[in-house]
Amino acid sequence: MEVIGVRILADPESAALALAFVGGGIALGTVSGLTPGLHVNTVAVIMASLAPTIPAPPHLLGASMLSAGVTHSFLDVVPTLAIGVPDAAMAVSALPGHRLVMGGRGREALRISAVGSASAIATAAVLGIPVTYVMRSVVTTLDSWIPAAIGAIALFLVVTEHGYRATVGGALSLGASGLLGIAFLDVTTGGLVPGGDTLLPLLSGLFGIPILVHAYGGAGVPPQGGPTVAASSEETLGWGMVGALSGSLVAYLPGVSAAVAAAMAFSVLPTTSGDRAFVATVSGVNTSNTIFALFALVALGTPRTGVLVAIERAELPVNLPLVLASIVIAAAVSFVLVPVLGDRYLSLVGSVDPRRLSVAVALLLAVLVGLFTGVPGIGILGIASAVGLFPVHFGARRVHLMGVLLVPIALRGIVG
Repeated sequence: MEVIGVRILADPESAALALAFVGGGIALGTVSGLTPGLHVNTVAVIMASLAPTIPAPPHLLGASMLSAGVTHSFLDVVPTLAIGVPDAAMAVSALPGHRLVMGGRGREALRISAVGSASAIATAAVLGIPVTYVMRSVVTTLDSWIPAAIGAIALFLVVTEHGYRATVGGALSLGASGLLGIAFLDVTTGGLVPGGDTLLPLLSGLFGIPILVHAYGGAGVPPQGGPTVAASSEETLGWGMVGALSGSLVAYLPGVSAAVAAAMAFSVLPTTSGDRAFVATVSGVNTSNTIFALFALVALGTPRTGVLVAIERAELPVNLPLVLASIVIAAAVSFVLVPVLGDRYLSLVGSVDPRRLSVAVALLLAVLVGLFTGVPGIGILGIASAVGLFPVHFGARRVHLMGVLLVPIALRGIVG
């Protein structure tokens, strides 16, 4: 890792070049964020593999990758809302967000998500240094109790289901998805394109395919109402801050991914918070760890996000002032892109026959899984898709399917 000064203000040519790379990262993050099921880590690995062939200053490539990551974290809510197919970090919010869309409140949900992400960026920027200072002294202690805490959260989510049937369904969903995680999370897969891991088929199967199966027999996305946000600005900003604080755990604690942090945030929100709160909070989780992870990388020397891991493997220097500026620029642009592109995305999806759309997106997911994880990934996708149908059958919440990550982490604390 290398942290160097930036002389952009004194050198307009360098400033223009830096902005061009940041703009390129925003463009890539936009494409990846709007592609159902595609995770930003996959894009980062591809970019890192191409880095040696690009004749450009290495620190600009790193800034471009981080810009792509931030943009993706804003825009991946769009396919989650419009189609119901999330990437890893947005999986918990898939059903609450989709309910808002089916109720004609998709445009509102887009704006809630954008505000939640922006609030999280601001929170992380302000708290990044003090939180990192505190975490340096307590990270070992926290890491030791995280498995127990996650196990308790998983059980809490089950026992707070409404009704015996839903509780049984939640337990079965948690257990079955947990077994999938134990069996497949560490499986090595290889496809034609680098950057894939088994989270892609697991989460596409658990959260994506079941919604597409349900949508196949539905009436499609209904006409959407206006963009007015029913929640107050203070509430929405507060939900984003809760997400930011939960997302900070990703930066400091090994084994805690954005998806796990989202499930933790989900568990601390009151059940009366409603779907809007979940969308804003999970969006905050998804976005905030970009900044927290940067501070953690500088202070602890350990990359905690997929994008930073890809940057370090490619031996790209981290120019801290430049990447922080890149993150702010990407966040500002993405804040505008979410409603502008999201409204059009919803309109387009609403105009397509739901059966054709469901089949097309399912095929796209299968193609992506095959390209990045090969034949084993296709098999995992099929098994995970079957397990993903459990919650709907029992009338339980789909958050229990996060057992695919929660159970292996909880068991880590038991077996050491």
